[in-house]
Amino acid sequence: MAEIDHIVIGARTLEEGAAYVEAHLGVRPQAGGRHDGVGTHNMLLGLGSQCYLEVIAKDPAQPEPAHTRPFDLDDPSMVQMLEAGPRLVAWVARTPVLDAVVTRLGVHHAGEIRPMNRGKLSWRMAMPPQNQDMGNLIPALIQWDDGKGAAPRLHDSHVRLTALEAEHPEVDALRNALAQRGLDEALRLRRSPHSRLLARFTRADGKEAVLTSG
Repeated sequence: MAEIDHIVIGARTLEEGAAYVEAHLGVRPQAGGRHDGVGTHNMLLGLGSQCYLEVIAKDPAQPEPAHTRPFDLDDPSMVQMLEAGPRLVAWVARTPVLDAVVTRLGVHHAGEIRPMNRGKLSWRMAMPPQNQDMGNLIPALIQWDDGKGAAPRLHDSHVRLTALEAEHPEVDALRNALAQRGLDEALRLRRSPHSRLLARFTRADGKEAVLTSG
């Protein structure tokens, strides 16, 4: 069984991403670190013991990575969108059986498993190829080496993710792809002419907030 691990805010810079999160959720994310060899760095906001929010941006202190950066950060259309401002770009689901899922689905659909690390944390992640991810609505899959991950280590912001929703014209295909990954109940799905991811929150002050990919 897989479940939501974290949601991802893409930004041109970490400072822009942190300001966006604070403006919408009322709390500034804490420092994360750099993903060596990946070309990115991040900041994090704890959403309880099981889930968190990640702000990710290109790391200007690192050389160009051997592989494209995650979450389409190198894609020209994504670069153009982030020039206009940070936004929700993706979500990540954790699973204790990453190898089995990728073997069953195949690398063409699930993506190649790559080891990653940040400080003392290490994990393996498989990101579906861009032409298979249905606009980033099919999540990357992650398996934390310690079985716990980042969420329990973060300060609790007292912001809570209350729902994650997806809109897509081929909603039945999306539903099937999520079911193949053990994520039948993870998202609320709706048919729509356009692809969009929505995250609904309750802030620490009790107000509701919504972040979207478009």
